[in-house]
Amino acid sequence: MAYEQTLTPPRYTVPAIIAHWLIAMLMIVNLGLGLIAEDLPDAQIRLAIDTHKSIGITVLGLVLLRVLWRLSHRPPPFSGTMANWERGLAHVTHFGLYVFMVWMPITGWLHDSAWKAAAEKPMFWFGLFEWPRIGLVMARPAAEKEVLHELFGAMHEIGGYGLIALLLLHIAGALKHQFVDHDAGLRRMWPR
Repeated sequence: MAYEQTLTPPRYTVPAIIAHWLIAMLMIVNLGLGLIAEDLPDAQIRLAIDTHKSIGITVLGLVLLRVLWRLSHRPPPFSGTMANWERGLAHVTHFGLYVFMVWMPITGWLHDSAWKAAAEKPMFWFGLFEWPRIGLVMARPAAEKEVLHELFGAMHEIGGYGLIALLLLHIAGALKHQFVDHDAGLRRMWPR
């Protein structure tokens, strides 16, 4: 029995695993939509942008739930074979991912709220119900909103590239530990 326990790494909880993979999938789809939206035919741009916004708000809600879950459920320990610098890098990467998972939807929401046509064109969550914009931003004078729209758009775009970099680092680390170090760390978060 002790031998079997050493082969089976401690795992994350089922809700944490589901949230991890659902958020990861939604973020990857949303990053893709964000990168290709402007290159789509005119008839498809609005659908892509509206879907991008809906996914972003969904990610924000899921991340906030995941943070609450994480505060009350300790993650399983890292493999004992990890070097201290790897543990430190893993902590920094995870923290950065959480920051960007909140940063991206909020800057996107601010960007959308500063859009000059925001008052005339409501935002809907997957076409089901109207999602409110940020009134403090919408109430600004037109010239100020234009500046804010550009600023929040730039913050959102830069954040997207930062998120891509951290995602690639996170994936590379997981693959390295699984296939180079053979420490089965990926199984901690892999669905059974």
